[in-house]
Amino acid sequence: MAGGTGIVTFAETKDGRLTPVAREAVGAARKLADEKSFKVISVLIGDGISSLADNLTKIGADKVVICENPVLAGYLDESYCKILADISKSEDAAVILGGATFIGKSLFPRLATSLSSGLAADITSIGWDGDNILAIRPAYGGKALIQISPAGPGPQMATLRPKAFPDPSPDDSRSGEKSELAYDESKFGSRAKILESVSEGGQEISLTDADIIVSGGRGIKNADNYKMIKELASVLGAAAGASRAVVDAGWVSYSHQVGQTGKTVNPKLYVACGISGAIQHLVGMQSSKTIVAINRDAEAPIFKVATYGIVGDIFEILPRLTEKLKGMAN
Repeated sequence: MAGGTGIVTFAETKDGRLTPVAREAVGAARKLADEKSFKVISVLIGDGISSLADNLTKIGADKVVICENPVLAGYLDESYCKILADISKSEDAAVILGGATFIGKSLFPRLATSLSSGLAADITSIGWDGDNILAIRPAYGGKALIQISPAGPGPQMATLRPKAFPDPSPDDSRSGEKSELAYDESKFGSRAKILESVSEGGQEISLTDADIIVSGGRGIKNADNYKMIKELASVLGAAAGASRAVVDAGWVSYSHQVGQTGKTVNPKLYVACGISGAIQHLVGMQSSKTIVAINRDAEAPIFKVATYGIVGDIFEILPRLTEKLKGMAN
């Protein structure tokens, strides 16, 4: 491992708040740092985000470096990479951690190349192996666990699978150092510019952040029946997901897709409705803490990974389940 005494975390934000995995990264960094007497340095990049620094110090950061500018309000991989690389060098980073999110999957490979670093992506566990980090990630559809120790002369890097690590509890007695890095267009500028940002409506809870997900598969038969999935999700305060077959059929948008070519999720509860359990889908959800499968085919592969299975017709079960849960809520 390259020399260094700092563990840097990229504190990703969304809508002016820290993402859950940004918090989880600080918790993981704190645990690593305590074993080596290292410092944890969290990096905030954006606009109007300096108020989040106290949140980071309370959950484990020793120092927060803030780079604010209106230009940085939206994610620009080139600028964010240059800023994070600059801070990592000045803070003597031995390890850099972030989330395996849409942004993290874009930022960290670029950063690894910039710093001549090795990268362990989408990991579910991390620790020390001597002076090197040793990370673990599932592979081959979750059938194997791979141990990774990133190589390269630069800082070792890893992206954390959302919800695979504990969310650290804040300690109001903790405080830390805060510093600002001035945005310099000549040094950190990007060749790309954001002209417009458009948010897709209808998905109030992000799949990757959700504690509960209700997903529908080909068994819902048509687009109109997806409302059963949304109704159950609404009652549970859950995100609504879908299999690739449902998305490919045009019944719902890609933003709902769970699976290898969609989103990898790790909620506390995953309810699979009318989903047979193709390997492409299982790869994206089988690490969920509890899986409930509802399918009329008792031989469906989904039952092999399910914690609880219900063999039956979703058109009979879902409306009754939704009504029952509504009654319990009232």
